[in-house]
Amino acid sequence: MKLSRVYRLWAPLAASWLLMGTELPLFTIFIARLADPEIQLAAYGSVAFAIALVVEGPIIQLLAASTALCGDGDSFRKVRRFMYVSAAALTLLHVAIAFTPLYEWIARSLLRVPEEIVEPGRLGLQLLTPWTAAIAYRRFHQGVLIRFDRSRLVGIGTVIRLIALVGVLAGGSAWVHFGGAPFPGVAVGATAVSVAVLVEAAFIGWAVRPLVQDRLACTQPTGPPLTRAYFVRFYTPLALTPLLTLIIQPTGSAAMSRMPEAIASLAAWPVVHGLVFLVRSPGFALNEVVVALLREPGSIPALRRFTWLLGTISSAVLLLLAATPLSDFWFGTISGLEDELRTMCSLGILLAILMPTYQALQSWYSGVLVHVRQTRAITEAVAIYVLITVLGLSAGAYWSPWPGLYFAIAVFVLGGVCQTLWLALRARPHLRRLSAAQGEVGAASE
Repeated sequence: MKLSRVYRLWAPLAASWLLMGTELPLFTIFIARLADPEIQLAAYGSVAFAIALVVEGPIIQLLAASTALCGDGDSFRKVRRFMYVSAAALTLLHVAIAFTPLYEWIARSLLRVPEEIVEPGRLGLQLLTPWTAAIAYRRFHQGVLIRFDRSRLVGIGTVIRLIALVGVLAGGSAWVHFGGAPFPGVAVGATAVSVAVLVEAAFIGWAVRPLVQDRLACTQPTGPPLTRAYFVRFYTPLALTPLLTLIIQPTGSAAMSRMPEAIASLAAWPVVHGLVFLVRSPGFALNEVVVALLREPGSIPALRRFTWLLGTISSAVLLLLAATPLSDFWFGTISGLEDELRTMCSLGILLAILMPTYQALQSWYSGVLVHVRQTRAITEAVAIYVLITVLGLSAGAYWSPWPGLYFAIAVFVLGGVCQTLWLALRARPHLRRLSAAQGEVGAASE
C-alpha cells in the first residue's frame, strides 16, 4: 500500500477535524472582544463546555463503532437503536445538571470554581442542551460514511457547521456591539455552538440517506449477526475511554481553581486547549483510517510511516507557534488577549509540545486494537492516564507554587505519554500477527 492511499482517506477526515478544531479559537476571537472576556472565557471553557463534554463522553466512540460494525442493514439498525436510546438518556442527564440544584453542587462544591464564574457557566451549560443528541446522531452516521469510503461528505458537513458557528458568533457580537440587548459572551458562544452542531447533524443525516437506502438496506451480514451481548462487550470499553478522559477536563478546572492565579489559568485554559486541539486534530482523524484500512494487504508499513510523519510534523507546527513571533500574532492580534493572558498561553503551548505526536501514535495503536476487537486494552490505557493525571492534579491543588495552567498541562502530558506507551505494549502482539498474515496474503498473490 502506498502512502497516497492512506492520505486520500485521511485528508477529508483531517480537514473535518481541523475545522472542528477552529471552534474554540473562533470562540475566543469573538468573546475576547465582548464585555468581561476573562470571566466569559473561563465560564465557557472551564465549566459549561467541560461538563457538556463529560455528559457527551459515552457516545463519542459511536464514530469508531459504526465504522467497524455497520457493514450490513441489520447491524446498522441495531447500532442506530443504541444511538437513539443513549442520546435521549444523556440529554436528560444534561438537563438534570443544567436546570436543577445539581449544577450548584458540581460548580461550587465539586469544582469549586470562583464565584463570579458560577452563573455564567450555568447559562452556557443550559444553552448547550442540544449538544449531546446532535453529536450522537452525527458521529454514528459519519462512521457509516467512512465505512463506505464517503469521507468527503464528512468534511463538507464540518464546513457547514463552521459557517453556522461563525454566522451566529458574528451576528450575536454585532447585536451586542451596535446597541442590542447586552447578551453575555458565554450566551453568544454557547448558542453558536449548539446551532452549529444541529445544522451539521441535519446535513449528515441527509447525506447518508441514499447510502442507507441503496447499500445497507440490501446488504446481508457476512458473518454471525450482531448480538446485544457482543455489542456491549465491544462498545463498553470504547465508551469508557472518552468518558474517563473527559472527566479530566472538569478535574483540571477544579485543580486550577485551587492553584495560584486561578481565574487567569481558567481563562487561558480554553485558549490553550483550543490551539492544541487544532494542531492535534489531524491525529484524531487517523483512528478511523486505521480501522478502515487494516483489512487491506500491505497496509501496516504505510500506516506506521504515515503515523510518524503526521506526529512529527504536527508537533513541529506547535513548536513554531509557541517559540516564534507567531505566538504574539496568534494570541494578541488574532485572539485579542491582554498581555498577561498572552504570556501565559505562550508558555502553556510550549509545555504541550509532545501532545500532537503522541495523539497520532494513540490513534494508530487504538485503531489496531479496534480492528482486532480488543477494545479493553484501550480502556486500560485511559485508566492509566486518568490515574496519573488525577494524582498529579490532586497533589498540585495542595502544594503547587506555579500557576495552575502550567502545572495542569505538565501533568496532562505525563499522563498522555504513559497512556501511549501502554497502548503500544498491548498492540504489539496483534501488529506482529497482522504483519505475518498480510505477508502471507502478499506472497500468495504474487
